[in-house]
Amino acid sequence: MSMDDVKMTPVETPDLQLPWVEKYRPACLQDLVAHEDIIRTIERMMIKRQLPHMLLHGPPGTGKTSTITALAKTMYKEKYKSMTLELNASDARGIDVVRDQIKTFVSVKQLFKSASSGADQPKLVILDEADNMTNAAQFALRRMIEQYAPNARFIIICNYSSKIIPALQSRCTKLRFAPLSEEQILGRLNFVARSEKVELPRDGAAAIIEVSGGDMRKVLNIFQTTSMGHPVVDASAVYTSTGVPHPTAIDTFLRTLMNQNVSFAAAVKGLQDLMQSKGYALDDFLQLMHARLLVQNMPVPQRLHLTSLLADIDWRLKQGCSEEVQLTAIVGAFHEARAILAK
Repeated sequence: MSMDDVKMTPVETPDLQLPWVEKYRPACLQDLVAHEDIIRTIERMMIKRQLPHMLLHGPPGTGKTSTITALAKTMYKEKYKSMTLELNASDARGIDVVRDQIKTFVSVKQLFKSASSGADQPKLVILDEADNMTNAAQFALRRMIEQYAPNARFIIICNYSSKIIPALQSRCTKLRFAPLSEEQILGRLNFVARSEKVELPRDGAAAIIEVSGGDMRKVLNIFQTTSMGHPVVDASAVYTSTGVPHPTAIDTFLRTLMNQNVSFAAAVKGLQDLMQSKGYALDDFLQLMHARLLVQNMPVPQRLHLTSLLADIDWRLKQGCSEEVQLTAIVGAFHEARAILAK
């Protein structure tokens, strides 16, 4: 089955202004089209009534929360809201939440029984963005997982599993959600385009996929935002709406930076003018510059040297260093690379 044939059920709602991220969120496990192995594993555990505590980790927008929400709705159906407790650890990250909200929820034994077997169904505690929880809260949660295992299953969702204490990791089945492939994203994009009656040429879809970096939430947000201002969502419309430099602009400036006849001052002035006239963010420009470097025809030593220097500049930007200084450092990095080529 091709990705273009994927059927997905939009969330039924009278609110026509609902963001597409929510409108097209999977309502059941069958709606999920990525991470097939993980979905099959979870389905088997659910059917055999052997659902363990789970730790779902991976980059943002890869379907971690959607998968567990779909699982809960499949398990509990109309009892979904009373049988699940969803907490975002970014907002409620301290030990008091574990002691109060979670303990109150899991300590009350539920009366709902499975329609198929007649056996008690465990409650579900979903902790999203758990890598923001304090260590004290994580240690308290560890003890609670052991104490209330007969009553509830704990689902821990995070971007970085390294920020979850080992004692919690060892009590959970770990499932890693990798970034979505271009084919998977393209299938979802085409489905939404047909549903919303938006014209999406191939170059527009490719631009959305490139800018999103495998994040499905970002894909749908970019698509919806661009479609509001452009009748045809082509590549030019996507780059204009997102404020991200077009790859051709990056390639043009890379050639300028590597041109031996362009002085350091002229290169700095040219980059400053480009950033100001287009309103580009330097960190976005740097990320795309790195991506375009990988496909440029240049000697390996020069490419390695540039990659190392640009990584240092990226780190300094994330630490809050001056954009003006780092912009100059970018030009300096290319002048060093030119010197390597000249040797």
